[in-house]
Amino acid sequence: MAITPTIPLDQDGAHHGFLRLPYSRDDSAWGSVMIPISVIRNGDGPTALFVAGNHGDEYEGLIALHELAATLNPGAIRGRVIILPALNQPAVAAGKRTSPIDGGNMNRAFPGRADGTVTQKIADYVSRILVPEADLVCDLHSGGRTLDFLPFAAVHVLEDKAQQAACEAAMAAFNAPWSAIMLEIDAVGMLDTEVESQGKVFVTTELGGGGSATAVSLAIARKGVRNLLCHMGILSEAPEMAPTRMIDMPDADCFTFCDTAGMMEPLVDLGAMVAKGAPIAQVWPLGRPGQKATVFHAGRDGVLVARHFPGLIQPGDCLGVVAVPLDS
Repeated sequence: MAITPTIPLDQDGAHHGFLRLPYSRDDSAWGSVMIPISVIRNGDGPTALFVAGNHGDEYEGLIALHELAATLNPGAIRGRVIILPALNQPAVAAGKRTSPIDGGNMNRAFPGRADGTVTQKIADYVSRILVPEADLVCDLHSGGRTLDFLPFAAVHVLEDKAQQAACEAAMAAFNAPWSAIMLEIDAVGMLDTEVESQGKVFVTTELGGGGSATAVSLAIARKGVRNLLCHMGILSEAPEMAPTRMIDMPDADCFTFCDTAGMMEPLVDLGAMVAKGAPIAQVWPLGRPGQKATVFHAGRDGVLVARHFPGLIQPGDCLGVVAVPLDS
């Protein structure tokens, strides 16, 4: 059976309910996965689609969009706001990056499959039904339990330069402290890629990490979401703007990967300026006294914008990301 919304998607007012996905399992033969959705609409106008919980351990977007759904007044807007505050609901409920049902990483499952796994079915519904309705899509991420980021909004380099310019304008309106032209090291199956392939305006974020949130990171998410509504003309008020710093992630030299297991010692903190070849972290062998640490170095000049978060690290883990500042 297909996913069925329990609320109308095209009627005025504030509607809160679920996308019901039939899921037969041992403890519920006729069970369902219930993905929360809110639709706030007032007449004709642009449609903004906000997504959080693409990964279940990233909390800034989850909290900001639950609040938006609870507080946005239909009478204050023109157009429609579709809110998916916990897209990968099984992962959110488990506090995990991926779904405990099928192991699916939602942000590697797009465009999905109508006859696939639970994760693929959710991705398929978003790709076929919701994204085509949207003028702008914002997918709110942070680092989850394994990464920590400087707070930034981001767009990608696109072949369609008019589309890229529209995305960059939306990123500027989000107005995070940092704004990134972002290289994805694994873009296949991402919501980003699907939305951009449909010609839509797309903005994503990385707003912190460590599997929690802070008052500062939540304030950035709340302001950014509201600013996008102003930018789209859905809210008539002016956006709240502050300075932002532009950064670029142009190639694979930005990424430093670990090739050994052990305890990671950061040698510089997020926001630090580093030179190519400078040590950014070292990894101590666990339980092997008398052995020296393995030192890892920056692949280019720039600012450290992301790092591995847990104290333990494994071969293949991303240890740090250095981006290129585009301003002084």
